[in-house]
Amino acid sequence: MPKDISQPLSSADLQQSNASLLKANSDLQKQVDELERQIAWFQKQIFGSKSERRHVDDNPQQIPLLGLATESSQLAPETKATVTYERGTAKKQRLDDCVNDAGLRFNADVPVEVIVLPAPELHGPDADQYEIISTKTIHRLAQRPASYVVLKYELPVVKIKASGALISMRTPAAVFDQSIADVSFLVGMLTDKFMYHLPLYRQHQRLQQAGITLSRTTLTNLVMRSIDLLRPIVEAQLRHVLQSKVLAMDETPIKSGRTGKGKMKTAWYWPLYGEDDEIVFTYSPSRARQHIDMTLTPYFSGTLLTDGYAAYARYAEQTAGVVHAQCWTHTRRQFVEAEASAPADVASALNHLAALYRVEHDIDRQGLTGEKKHAHRVTYSKPLVDDFLQWCENQTLRTDVLPDSPLIKAVNYTLRRTNALKVFLENPDVPLDTNHLERALRPIPMGRRNWLFCWSELGAAHVGIIQSLISTCKLQDVDPYTYLVDVLQRVNTHPASDVIALTPRLWKEKFAANPMRSDLYQRVNDGLE
Repeated sequence: MPKDISQPLSSADLQQSNASLLKANSDLQKQVDELERQIAWFQKQIFGSKSERRHVDDNPQQIPLLGLATESSQLAPETKATVTYERGTAKKQRLDDCVNDAGLRFNADVPVEVIVLPAPELHGPDADQYEIISTKTIHRLAQRPASYVVLKYELPVVKIKASGALISMRTPAAVFDQSIADVSFLVGMLTDKFMYHLPLYRQHQRLQQAGITLSRTTLTNLVMRSIDLLRPIVEAQLRHVLQSKVLAMDETPIKSGRTGKGKMKTAWYWPLYGEDDEIVFTYSPSRARQHIDMTLTPYFSGTLLTDGYAAYARYAEQTAGVVHAQCWTHTRRQFVEAEASAPADVASALNHLAALYRVEHDIDRQGLTGEKKHAHRVTYSKPLVDDFLQWCENQTLRTDVLPDSPLIKAVNYTLRRTNALKVFLENPDVPLDTNHLERALRPIPMGRRNWLFCWSELGAAHVGIIQSLISTCKLQDVDPYTYLVDVLQRVNTHPASDVIALTPRLWKEKFAANPMRSDLYQRVNDGLE
């Protein structure tokens, strides 16, 4: 029988109803807070600054976090030179490479075309009254539209007079037999697509506008065949990278292969950064730990520096000779995401982490390595790490913060990785973070914004191969264009047992002084064009 609503509710019913309303209100408030956090995160991704640099006011009277101060954290402020200016008539002193008062600077590799302007006075009826006493030089930067050149080889056919036999000159060597593409065109496509992120269909449009008719399929095949020639070099580079005692590893997604009409599968690049400044983008169709096992086992033993993805930690725990180190930047990002919900607490955490990074900057400034670097970290970094971890422990005991709040999530993220975060204190060769790896893998997300996806998994693997070489060239201060022009011509005749010599790190020492060039380059330097 339904309850008579005209009768007043009992005290127990009122308490039960009030408790239900309070719980419903609490659940709704949590949902609102979570949605607001998600909206703020998306707004930051779209409109916010991507820099992680934190600008804070330096206040010498401010008490450091936890009331503790270390000698290294109390760095002396940088002295700034006071520059005074006086008005005068003399020209300002300019840099040695500044060629004119307009500030145009360029090196000897930039082609210069000389344009001689005639003086009308020297060609008039009174020309004999004038003479040239000096020449004024003006430099202006100019640009040609992307241009293509057709190399026309004329091979003379010679006849032996005595026998009448015909002799024809040998056809100039090419990367591919009977190919229509010069090595300069092949490398131009590779650098335009993978270094400057210009998709092939745009390059095809540029060819058409230049009056050249080629199919996009031809361009695709030329790119794939060129990258296939480079595969052994990247495999040799990977073997050397896996010999590193400290190896940084990460993963980044890419759309690759079709699952249905209009749908693409998500695959992953797993970049590995070695201690000799080499990077290799290995490809896998999934993010499963299986790829880590297949890539590292049994070749790698040492310290594996990664983000907080649990697969790395499990791999290190189950593999003898591998120590897992955790990136401090990824730990810091957890607190940055919690800043909106607990700004004061997060500010304390970030200030303490900033003191830890100041110690690293002090190490770099002094050029410390080996045991000296280890001793400096033990003296200055270890107290900061211990105090910060203790601060995190204290946060878990607070009763005024909900267990599922962003702050506590960041704290638990840190505490679960305590041992991995301390590895850099034991090994001076271990960096504090994986920022060097994240900088080197930027071409992948940059490419995603331009060519968007890879049509096939084979194409995605090819992207990893060519990006491994281009990115390593940048790390080794090698011009990718010059390197690729040389290597594509050299790889077919180079001994397979010594293919490691063609990696950018060793190529710089053995071949960079006299690289192989395209015939087009030879004609330009011989003054034939």
